[in-house]
Amino acid sequence: MNFMDYPDDELMAVHLANTLAGELTAALEHKERVLFVVPGGTTPGPVFDSLCDADLDWARVDVLPSDERWLPEVHVRSNSRLIRERLLTGRATKANFLPLYRKSEAPEPVLEELEDGISPALPINVCLLGMGTDMHTASLFPGADNLEKALDRYAPVLVPMRAPDVPEPRVTLSARVLRDALALHVVITGQAKKAALDRARSLEWAKAPVAAVLEEATVHWAP
Repeated sequence: MNFMDYPDDELMAVHLANTLAGELTAALEHKERVLFVVPGGTTPGPVFDSLCDADLDWARVDVLPSDERWLPEVHVRSNSRLIRERLLTGRATKANFLPLYRKSEAPEPVLEELEDGISPALPINVCLLGMGTDMHTASLFPGADNLEKALDRYAPVLVPMRAPDVPEPRVTLSARVLRDALALHVVITGQAKKAALDRARSLEWAKAPVAAVLEEATVHWAP
């Protein structure tokens, strides 16, 4: 794990956005299309605000959420909604968005369809993740029903997930797929998440799922 700390979240957002833009540009020199995985939540918003006007060939970038709440995109808690509002604006409007939601009562009936739309684009070229104080990343939650499956070295691309205290089902990229990203970043803010990160490094994956991706990641932190 590579750890980078910043004096404030504004500086971190600008630096991280520049780093991501550089990695996407480098990937586009070698591939016709590149896959960019991004999280929902509030922490990456300022990064997206800086990144959306980066001068790169966005029309050749596929943007994919790391995970999704099983809610229509119009819902205020939808990760897709946040990504469209904060990242897919400005120059990044030209990017191709790959949603992780289809109209269905639950993820399972449409999981194969979702995977078919993602698998040809793998592996991930550039991946940005967040982390909660409970040490989850994407929708890999401690205590979730399918966590063991999602952490398995032979896990499928997508795993449906239900967890205690999480109000709706989720669908998430598996740890294997996230870990195979060619460039992997985790962004966190605040002392509580820094303490959680420090704990996660010494815990087994089932208790701290973010630990499953930390070895390959660069972690960006601001107080």
